Order: sequence, then C-alpha cells, then structure tokens
Amino acid sequence: MKYVLVTGGVVSGLGKGVTASSIGVLLQECGFRVTAIKIDPYLNTDAGTMSPLEHGEVFVLDDGGEVDLDLGNYERFLDIKLTRDNNITTGKIFQYVIDKERKGDYLGKTVQVVPHITDAIQEWIERVAHIPVDGKTGPADVCVIELGGTIGDIESMPFIQALGQFSYRVGAGNFCLVHVSLVPVLNVVGEQKTKPTQHSVRELRSLGLTPDILACRSTTALEESAKGKLSQFCQVSAENIVSLHDVSNIWHIPLLLRDQKAHEAMLNVLKLKGRTQDPSLKEWTSRADVYDNLHEPVRIAVVGKYTGLSDSYLSVQKALVHSSVCWRKKLFVDWIPASDLEEATKRENPDSYKAAWKLLKGADGVLVPGGFGDRGVEGKILAAKYARENRIPFLGICLGMQVAVIEFARSVLGLRDANSREFDPNTKNPFVIFMLEGSKTHMGGTMRLGSRRTYFEVNDCKSAKLYGCKRFIDERHRHRYEVNPDLVAKLENAGLSFTGKDETGQRMEIVELPSHPFFIGVQFHPEYKSRPGKPSPLFSGLIAAACGKLDGVLQEASKGAGTEICAPKVYQSKLRSVHPNFVYGCNGLHF
Repeated sequence: MKYVLVTGGVVSGLGKGVTASSIGVLLQECGFRVTAIKIDPYLNTDAGTMSPLEHGEVFVLDDGGEVDLDLGNYERFLDIKLTRDNNITTGKIFQYVIDKERKGDYLGKTVQVVPHITDAIQEWIERVAHIPVDGKTGPADVCVIELGGTIGDIESMPFIQALGQFSYRVGAGNFCLVHVSLVPVLNVVGEQKTKPTQHSVRELRSLGLTPDILACRSTTALEESAKGKLSQFCQVSAENIVSLHDVSNIWHIPLLLRDQKAHEAMLNVLKLKGRTQDPSLKEWTSRADVYDNLHEPVRIAVVGKYTGLSDSYLSVQKALVHSSVCWRKKLFVDWIPASDLEEATKRENPDSYKAAWKLLKGADGVLVPGGFGDRGVEGKILAAKYARENRIPFLGICLGMQVAVIEFARSVLGLRDANSREFDPNTKNPFVIFMLEGSKTHMGGTMRLGSRRTYFEVNDCKSAKLYGCKRFIDERHRHRYEVNPDLVAKLENAGLSFTGKDETGQRMEIVELPSHPFFIGVQFHPEYKSRPGKPSPLFSGLIAAACGKLDGVLQEASKGAGTEICAPKVYQSKLRSVHPNFVYGCNGLHF
C-alpha cells in the first residue's frame, strides 16, 4: 500500500480537500485504485452535531456516517463509496483508546499520547486504507490522506507525531507528502510572497515531516522567481513545486496537476514510475470546457436557514451544477435566507424582505433543502406556497418535503394550525411527527441515517420516471421527523400523492403534486449521491423543468424503463456536435 499525505499551511480554507481529490483522480487515471481518508483534529466524535455555519455541511455516507464535507469531494471526484471510518477525528481516537483502557487492554500501563494515541492513529489508518471502496475486491493501491487544519495547530499535534512515525514505519518509497500552502500577493508590492510558505515548511520540518511536493495556492500562476525561492529555501526540487492558481471551475484542478506533471513527481517518490499509463483526463477536460462555455442561464432559488455560508449546502450546490452542465445551462443560484420571506422581516427590515421576494419571483425553480430548528420555517412554507400556486418547479429535500406537506395542509385543507411537532409540540394537526426510534435526549447519531430503500407506489409519476421506472431506489437519509402516516389519506384525498414509501409502507419517502408541472418533495437527500458524470435524477428533473424540457425527459423515460434519464435523446446530437467525447449511456450523460 502506498500513501499520499496532504497537509496545509499558513491559513485554512486553501482547498486541501479539492487538491486531495484531484490527486486521487490523477492517480486513478494513471491506472491505480485509490481510497481516501480525512483526518479532522477536533474533539467531536463526528460532524453530526456541528453547525453548518461553523464547519460547512454534514455529509452522510451509505453506512450512516455523518462526516466532514471533504468526504463528499472524494466521493464525487473519485466515484467511490466511503465508510464512516474513512473520517478520523480526535474524538474517535480518544474514545477508542479510553475504551481499550477501561477493558484493561493496556495491562496497567500509564496511557499516554505517545505511544498509545499515536499507535491508535497509525493502526486506524492502516486498517481503513485496506477497505475496498470502489466496488472491487481487495485493497486499493494508493490511499490519499488529508490532514485537516493547518500545521502548527495544537489539536493536530498527536496526528503530526503519528504520521511522522507512520512515514518511517511504511518506509521510503511508500509515503509521499504534499504540502498545500499560500503564496499571497500584496497589493502594495504586487509581488508573490514566499515567506509564509517558507515558515510553514520550516514548521513542518521541525515536527518531523519533510514535504516531497509543494502545492502553492495563489491568485495567479506561480512565477519562476517565486518557484526558485521556494526551491532554494524549502529544499524542494523545482520540478516538485506546482502552482494551484485560481481557475474558472474546480474541474480544472486535476488538469492543472497533470499539466505540471505532478503525477510524475508523486510516482517518482512512491517508486511507481514505469508501472503506469499516461493520464489523459479526457472526460475532465471536456467537462471543464463545457462548464466554461455555458451561456444560457437557469436560475434556482435555494431557500434555507444557513445561506450565509454556501458550504452549508455544498452537496446541493454541486448537484445543481452537475445537472445544469448536463442540460448545457449556466447555473445561477440565488441564496435566500428563509426568514427574510416572513412577515416579521417585512416589519423590521423591509429592504431585506423586498430583496428576498424579488429573488424568489425571478427564479426558474425553487429548492428548499434540509435543516433543523424553527428559524425560517415559515419562510420556507411561504416559498413552497409560492411555487405551488404559481406552478414554479419545486424540489423539497427532507425538511423541504415536510414544509411542502404542512403548506398544503394549511392552504388546501384549510387547517391553519397544521404543523410539525418539531416546531409546535402541542399542535392539534401534527402532519409531521417524531420518529419512534429516535432519541430526544442524545443528538449525535440518533437519527434515521444512511442508505435506505424507497419503493415506488406507482410507475406513472414523475419521480419514478426520472429514476428510470425502477421498482425501488436506495438513497441516503438524515432526519428524525417524518410525515404523520395517520393523516396521509386526508392529503391524498385533496390531491397530493405519496409516490414513494419505505418497505413498511408507513414512512412517506416521496410526495408529488400530479397537477403541477414539477412539485416533488423527498425525505431523503439525493444530493449526496450526485456525481459530475451522473447527476441526481431529481436534480436533473428540477433543472429540466426549470428549462421547459421536462416533458421530453419523461417521454424518454417511459420508453426506456430501467434507465436513469438525464437528458432526452433529442439533445444528444447537440452535445456531441460540440464535444465529440460525449457518450449517452444507461447511467446518464458522460463526457
């Protein structure tokens, strides 16, 4: 097993996750099987209880693991399925060691950071690296490890120590360290400054790790003079210093690495030279070019609680991008704070109220994503009402589905006090209730999590057609409230249709309004399984409806049952005329 460690210096948020993912893509293109591990030095056991505004979205895996959003990057870029153990946190490691101590596994020894914590980290990495994640048998060839945070953070010290020991343990030729660092440009001088990276590398060396490759983040391509300074003072060969400058979209990052022969540098360090194929990256090149040349706009309003940080809805944003590129539309996302649509904002901040409603009314489609808590819920209900009454394409995810049900009960059934028990425990019309198996005292890992099966109740509905008229689908969940099954009959008699349910028939998974051009709510999170070459069917349907192309999609789906449809065949020739590498297959659009 070969290991590539990606660390970061100077500041956080440099894009280590995208860099690590792009390294994985490059190695895959060289012919190697790749897995990935993300190390987060925080004390939380997992990301499940952390605010999206503080740490970005919580990404959910098939096994129910609530993990860092970078694992979503790995899955999207590498098209793999990771496990909860692929995300290591300080909390997990400490809990593992303390549990062993309580059982007496250390035979009365004093339990210390070195060697017990550091040994546990190394054992965890080695064990998880051998778990296949690409659907094939046997371990991968290369494991890409990303260390979160920046070098010098006190909480990451045990991991730095462990990784230093690990590099010695696996031996030369089996470990490659890529250090991502900032090369800023001061406006006063206009020169790329290398001192921050020099200090970061010095700090890294002082902790026992030596970088093999420097990946330099900057606004513009790294100048030769700056590269020369870095090579001289950081003692890294100039051929092993790559520029990660700003690009038009992140699909260019693997291309940047390839063009600077970063793969050759890594393969030399890992002693894999001569055992590979040249990385062509044809699909990535075509996809990046398509994205850069989109002109026809499609505008989607995302009405949520955490819109102050776009990373809070990263997978939603990526799924929208995947689908808009599939349909050759230039995506514009209008982030609307749900509370700005409410009457209270109209009184207290009329300018924000007017701006929010102007964005909503100018959108081609409306998406209400998942969330927790009552802040902004009334605004989300108003967004669902606007989309329903004005026949605007609407997709509600998790809480988005629940507010659509509540809005329908209030507006169509006339039950003005219809609500969720999450927001009003004493409501007389609880259309959304707490799940029986959930916990009201412990928050972490107590929801309905991970991949669950949804069975279609009818084939002649939009959601079933978008999924290729399959009998069932498997999607990932993250919720603790659900539609009240005792009140479903009332809703269906009034025109709503629950087209997807779980295996018991008691959990509502998909709701549609048949009389509407596109009004769908789902209890699961389809964004987690969307891929650049295989957009989520529901997101693709939303974009298609927003573009006025949905009828063609549904007609094609009806003809080709069992095939997920992303774009009708009538548009294939247009795509192929622009990009000869375009292929239309049973898994959607590919380039």
